Amino acid sequence: MNSAFHISHIRSLHTRSLAIVLATLIALTGFTVADLYGQPESRAVPVFVDGMAQEVEAFKDPGQWITHDLFVETEFNSDGDGKPDRMHVSVTRPKQTETEGLKVAVIYETSPYYAGIGSTGSDFFWDPKHELGAPPAAGHEHPDIPHQNNRPLINSSLLRTWVPRGFAVVHSCSPGTGLSQGCPTVGGENESLAPKAVIDWLNGRARGFTELDSDEEVFATWCTGKVGMIGTSYNGTLPLAAATTGVEGLEAIIPVSPNTSYYHYYRSNGLVRHPGGYMGEDVDVLYDFIHSGDPAQREHCDCEIRDKEMANNQDRLSGDYSDWWAGRDYLNKLDNIRAATIMAHGFNDWNVMPEHSVRIYEALKKKDIPHMTYLHQGGHGGDPPMELVNRWFSRFLYDVENGVENEPRAWIVRENARRSAVTKYADYPNPEAQPVTLHLTKGGNASGGVTATTSAGQGTEKLVDDVALSGAELAAAPSSGHRLLYVTPVLQEPIHLSGTSRITIKLASSKPAANLTVWVVALPWDSAGVRKINDDIITRGWADPQNHKSLRESEPLVPGQFYELSFDLQPDDQIIPAGSQIGVMIFSSDRDFTLWPEAGTELTVDLDATSIVMPVVGGEEAFRKATTETGAQKGL
Repeated sequence: MNSAFHISHIRSLHTRSLAIVLATLIALTGFTVADLYGQPESRAVPVFVDGMAQEVEAFKDPGQWITHDLFVETEFNSDGDGKPDRMHVSVTRPKQTETEGLKVAVIYETSPYYAGIGSTGSDFFWDPKHELGAPPAAGHEHPDIPHQNNRPLINSSLLRTWVPRGFAVVHSCSPGTGLSQGCPTVGGENESLAPKAVIDWLNGRARGFTELDSDEEVFATWCTGKVGMIGTSYNGTLPLAAATTGVEGLEAIIPVSPNTSYYHYYRSNGLVRHPGGYMGEDVDVLYDFIHSGDPAQREHCDCEIRDKEMANNQDRLSGDYSDWWAGRDYLNKLDNIRAATIMAHGFNDWNVMPEHSVRIYEALKKKDIPHMTYLHQGGHGGDPPMELVNRWFSRFLYDVENGVENEPRAWIVRENARRSAVTKYADYPNPEAQPVTLHLTKGGNASGGVTATTSAGQGTEKLVDDVALSGAELAAAPSSGHRLLYVTPVLQEPIHLSGTSRITIKLASSKPAANLTVWVVALPWDSAGVRKINDDIITRGWADPQNHKSLRESEPLVPGQFYELSFDLQPDDQIIPAGSQIGVMIFSSDRDFTLWPEAGTELTVDLDATSIVMPVVGGEEAFRKATTETGAQKGL
């Protein structure tokens, strides 16, 4: 019988029936009643009620936890010293794993941030004032991170949640950070193989040592071999990275706001685009931000990784997708994934945008592994409700048959609800969402129209780029020559959007290169700031018209010549209330995300060849009903 006892399947039985069940189990196993309820006379074990791990009194005292660290040998050498790199790992576990032979599952978080981070001052970022198509301005300064020696405890996150529930908690520093050897690569192969090595050690397949230069081995005899990973942002990227290796023993992962493609983080449809809030950041800046490893090895890593590999491949001139970027895109590495996965993200995360999780979730649908998604209306971060996290780890790390994998797959937080108050849907996007093709009618310098009815002869309209004006200013302006805005009639009923909108646009530029930005907004725009800006912005996207043929190939535009391109905006699930209008805003440079060229580039949009497809729950009928469009208006 498993050392963890599950009582959720019998707690609702009639008392007499329960007595019979208990008597039978005792007769078959030799366990006592105290054993069955997880409080044996001489030993403690994990206890599960209603499919969830419970806090056990014997595991709750931090003063009795066992904490130690070690160095796990990997299968790579990224710092050029001719020896396999070793990763710094810390373990915190119940004392019973030492005193009573208890074996426990592991909750594991790995990070490049545990040992300090670099400065975020503007001197350490690229200057966004950069003419498109011209070589980037001179480089930037590189911060020096003081070296830290965090022993034996690397980090305390997760300890108070999981150790009292009968799990061990493991932390490790990523390559080239803290006491871990190697070089940071920001998405390189060693960032996947490092947590794989730790999981291999937990399963007895890799070697762990007491010191970086020691031959004295450390063994995880207390581990069942089953591991779950969770983390947010970079710490959420690394569980997915580990899972792509197919490592045996990694049973479940919960990436929260993970960066699943460094191209999608720093580029957008061929355009150099910065993550929200970090203007001028690029992959080499992130390298500097995390490079907290041994100072004696930093010169080698800086030279080989940052100043050669990254400098030669990140390409701030064209923004094209390349094999180097493809190697940092985890969507290309999912063949071996086997871990049960919950992807968690905020629809208004403009740092690591929601496409990062949605693109992986869509791929997981095609694989025979348990998968769910938790999506909320806020920004960066936000774990799924503890109930779901607990049930997920209990199910896949302790084999508790709680049925979580049979729940509705999409847990979505509706507008203005608490993050724990979810609405459950069969899947994401909402299975009832259908693509609705919408067309634009002239008048965009003030406000043109958005309609499901095709209206030929709309002609062309122009805007003039000026990065000094923010997107919010342009959306709020009653008229502007610096953007084109097209709006629906006032909604008579709410419209529920669920999925990814896609725009097809035909345009000409007055210069060989131009930024292109598209926002979908809820109007009237709240200039007073009473509402959160997330209520005003529905979704948005960016593209480089020079990449109208391919993400891998850009070409200078012929001024005045029209080009057609199509690209996705960010995924969303939002109910736009009655009384609002949905607006489609087209402009050029977005000062919060794109490079900042000199003002004056003119874009001309062919309205008759431009449309946007939106995922509307209820389809075209729901859209027409909400906007009072009729079949007669359509010409039916």
